[in-house]
Amino acid sequence: MSSPQSSPVRAEAVVDLAAIRHNVATLRARAEGAQLMTVVKADGYGHGMVPVARAAREAGADWIGAAVLEEALGLRAAGDTGPIFCWLTTPGEPLADAIEAGIDLSAGAPWEIDELAAAVTDRPARVHLKIDTGMSRGGAVPEEWPALIRAAVREQAAGLIEVKGIWSHLASSDEPKSPANESQLATFTEAIEVAESFGIDAEFKHLANSGATLALPETHFNLVRPGVATYGLSPFGHALPSAELGLVPAMTLRARFAMVKRVPAGAGVSYGLTWTAPRPSTLGLVPLGYGDGLPRHASNGAPVQSAGGRHAVVGRICMDQCVVNLEDDEAAAGDEVVLFGPGTSGEPTADDWADAAGTINYEIVTRLGARIPRRYVDGTQSVPHPAAPSSHPAAPSSHPAAPSSHPAAQPSSHPAGQSASHSAGQSGSRDTPSVDG
Repeated sequence: MSSPQSSPVRAEAVVDLAAIRHNVATLRARAEGAQLMTVVKADGYGHGMVPVARAAREAGADWIGAAVLEEALGLRAAGDTGPIFCWLTTPGEPLADAIEAGIDLSAGAPWEIDELAAAVTDRPARVHLKIDTGMSRGGAVPEEWPALIRAAVREQAAGLIEVKGIWSHLASSDEPKSPANESQLATFTEAIEVAESFGIDAEFKHLANSGATLALPETHFNLVRPGVATYGLSPFGHALPSAELGLVPAMTLRARFAMVKRVPAGAGVSYGLTWTAPRPSTLGLVPLGYGDGLPRHASNGAPVQSAGGRHAVVGRICMDQCVVNLEDDEAAAGDEVVLFGPGTSGEPTADDWADAAGTINYEIVTRLGARIPRRYVDGTQSVPHPAAPSSHPAAPSSHPAAPSSHPAAQPSSHPAGQSASHSAGQSGSRDTPSVDG
């Protein structure tokens, strides 16, 4: 067996920004006639919020979507001057900071309108009213929608808010033929009509997440909010893979074996000895575990690529490490092991890991922790990691428009290259995807 490699990297997630740009351009083309909001919540689904947002703007994203205030303000601090929408707040949060930074905010109850109006100092709050069309999370249910509209009309007349949008979220867009989609669309359309009867003519109407952007054009209105598809992952899982949608997975997770050893038949592996070698076998120790975000539910089955082929994790995934059964293949400490990537070189994908853990691809990439460094590449060229945002963002002088210096990119007929050495990425049953997926 060969000696350990000289690379000092224990593990890394490599993110291909060319793939991000390609995916944004592809989604823009699918939503022709509507503006596009790239969702970068949860640190850009684990890929890195700031570099993803910058790549998305370069590819023509009109808006950037963030779940919480820290994310939205962090984008402003990092220099993003374009439209940003933030939708998840709790009572007493520092709304004034977001209002002064020109960030569009959501309101789904009259008390949220009151808090936004009370936080205004120099400029009115830009507000998107949320109607609960059937998902039973945020937003006003139809019976309470008129009360929300009346509160918005009152504060808009007082010059404290501007109603810029009406929005909702689909619960079943990953199942395009689900009757829930038609029902939610009808409720959304009726909510718009009710708002208009009160004199609210919102500039933006938005309902479509990734699944709807790709498969339900009737839900596009004039703004779509793709999330997971931005990162090259299909919201439909194996039913309609990324490649068939023209998407390129942007992240590859790779590591180097910490140790390789032969064990005899009957040797037990990891906590609880839940796997026993059926014959003499070569085992590789991967220095990643659930403390890094690997799902423990993927124990005894999650796939990896190493020693020239596919192999499986055996035994329980531990906090810092897991074990791979290499059978009789030759390997050495320091050799590369790819846990998942775009799949173009035979490596497993995030969908494969999701299957092993009984979850969705969203969770596989988003849960990767800060202990895994992110390395950014542009096709096959490494790019510098962006500077950390300042904790004191400067507010723009007026609400900005999407940067005009970055025209909408067209989807490339040759998607971003993803070789095993340059495509690792940062920071069963399938569940229904989460908001703005």
